[in-house]
Amino acid sequence: MLHLDARIDLAHRRLLRAVRLGDAGFAAAERLVRLVGAATGPAVDAPPRDRAMVEAARSALHDGGPHTDGLVPLARSLGVSPYRLSRSFQALVGVPVTRYRNRLRVGRALDRLTEGVPSLAVLAAELGFADQAHLTRTLHAHLDHTPGQLRRVLGEV
Repeated sequence: MLHLDARIDLAHRRLLRAVRLGDAGFAAAERLVRLVGAATGPAVDAPPRDRAMVEAARSALHDGGPHTDGLVPLARSLGVSPYRLSRSFQALVGVPVTRYRNRLRVGRALDRLTEGVPSLAVLAAELGFADQAHLTRTLHAHLDHTPGQLRRVLGEV
């Protein structure tokens, strides 16, 4: 398993946009290559017996059901302790469950911003953030950009 963080996702989106627009200097591609080198891999001592559990957790997080709102409900839905899920997930994926879940939500936010979602407050509610400020803080933490900056970077304004 290889965890690709939101910066790599954004760089990929910028690369695709640059290709559409004709990036003659290949600057976007060079940025992407540097970011891929920073991808987080699993720990060498990852317990293989927990692979199925971690894959089930990843699948549930991708589906985004109500039981994925936190570590405890997710662990309960999988029939394991939060401690075991937390340790195994970090060991096998390379990041904590919460960071992984937020990364998925950031990806969904990028999709919606690219589509031209008009209201950040509605977007925050759709993605399960407490409010628009929570969405903005999370995007900034993952991407070093606010939603307005992302709209400009993605060229959709």
